[in-house]
Amino acid sequence: MSDAPTASPADASAGLAVHGADRVDRSAPVRQALVAGGVPARLAAQDPTLWGPAAEATARTRLGWLDAHRRGVELLPQLAELAAELGDLDHVVAAGTGGSTLAAEAVTRALGRPLTVLDTTDAGQVRRALADRLDRTVVVLAGGSVETDGHWRVYRQAFLDSGLTAAEAGRHFVVVTDPGSPLEAVAAGLGAVTVPADPRVGGPYAALTAFGLVPAALAGVAVDELLEQAGALTGALGRDVDNPGLALGAALGAAATGGRDTVALVPDGTGLDGLGDWIEQLLAGSTGKAGRGLLPVVLESPAAPGGAGPDVLAVSYGGSLSPGAVPGGGRAPDVAVNGPLGAQFLTWQYATAIAGAVLGVDPFDQPDAAAGREQVERCLASATPARPPSSTEGAIEVYAPAGGPADLAGALRHLVDGIDASGYLAVLAYLDRLGDAEVTGLRPLLAGATARPVTFGWGPRYLHATGQYHKGGPQVGSFLQLTGTVGDDLPVPGKPYSLGRLQAAQAAGDRWALARRGRPVLRLHLTDRSAGVAQLLAAARQL
Repeated sequence: MSDAPTASPADASAGLAVHGADRVDRSAPVRQALVAGGVPARLAAQDPTLWGPAAEATARTRLGWLDAHRRGVELLPQLAELAAELGDLDHVVAAGTGGSTLAAEAVTRALGRPLTVLDTTDAGQVRRALADRLDRTVVVLAGGSVETDGHWRVYRQAFLDSGLTAAEAGRHFVVVTDPGSPLEAVAAGLGAVTVPADPRVGGPYAALTAFGLVPAALAGVAVDELLEQAGALTGALGRDVDNPGLALGAALGAAATGGRDTVALVPDGTGLDGLGDWIEQLLAGSTGKAGRGLLPVVLESPAAPGGAGPDVLAVSYGGSLSPGAVPGGGRAPDVAVNGPLGAQFLTWQYATAIAGAVLGVDPFDQPDAAAGREQVERCLASATPARPPSSTEGAIEVYAPAGGPADLAGALRHLVDGIDASGYLAVLAYLDRLGDAEVTGLRPLLAGATARPVTFGWGPRYLHATGQYHKGGPQVGSFLQLTGTVGDDLPVPGKPYSLGRLQAAQAAGDRWALARRGRPVLRLHLTDRSAGVAQLLAAARQL
């Protein structure tokens, strides 16, 4: 851990400050070039030509996040009315994927409001949610993913099984979706309230739209304050100076083009610890394509391993600093971003769009994530027999890549030692994010065993975030996939599969997609999850 830094010059506006960006950009003046090209003003004016001709059509329909807070204000009366009508339903479940649910999770975590986020196909985690105050539950459905489809089906069945009529069950759903989408038809069939999504904002950028606002408002968050914080920042977004989004975006772009394309996201302990997962999906999903991109690594704390290295840009984030305080929470970051949550959302979105322009990628599409969904459908329809394990040790079945050691210790060591000099290791856990939470301790252990970046993602959550980077970014990743035996599976009403089978198909589809790109994938299957996690952590400590 480095000594705490001295205060550095900051680009600040509306209570949000970006410290240290000028130092990162000093050797390659990316910001100077952006200003010379009029990029700040053009982006603030929603110019769709900033990312090249190939991206123009997509960008033209995806820049509404720049003024989404204004339309969010128009939603406030409807949100207040909805919260009053559903006041007796105080267990709020956000069922969706990607940036929308991660934004709501970041908001409620930062402000201390309860929210159950359901972006999983793990039967145990879904059963736990179903058993929690079902009679007082309102389910906010967002997007049109296979996960969301499963969630509304199992919840509707649970409501009916509890004795509710179909009409009464419909009251327990609120749907946020684009007009004319398949989910809008589902909402009509359920008799659920529908809140239209903003058609000019894509999922990773939807924090301050109905996707993020509806679950947060129902959970008791004063979302008007978030919108005010974002609105106060908008005047700075067209400026060449005192523009936090420009400073951060130029630093990210300069670092990436200068060989520092890993971004260590460091919570500094000033109140916004949950923001890292949202930033991760935004950066990875927006920039990881065409063989380029920014690889975000969410650190557990400033002292956690993995936040330093010649190709790492350390960025700390948090709320307001006290007078005289320095950013970083005890680690000397390259860049620090401090300020209110609503302004954080807008600043990171702006910065990511800027970084995309510097890298020469379209930040508003996720082509490889979409292809992955098609592969899941093929796996669900396939009856391919399961491959036997390379070895079985205790509660862990080892499925080693061809030519590698078959035993657990040997397979782990082979995977870690085989990471490319410019590569990274991604841990992909198709497990219960709550019941199997101890497995997150694997990331810092593996990061301590290698000098390369190590990320951790819950499946299938990561498929809608870093999954795009894994397939579309630089092909230098190594992958440790964790799966587990399903003890009490849950059928998906109206579908020929269960959640357990869907989860297995998602894991298998991703393994296929990674292996097809020539990347090493080690799968470890936990036949007893609790014992397997303990055994795996013990093995990692021996590396």
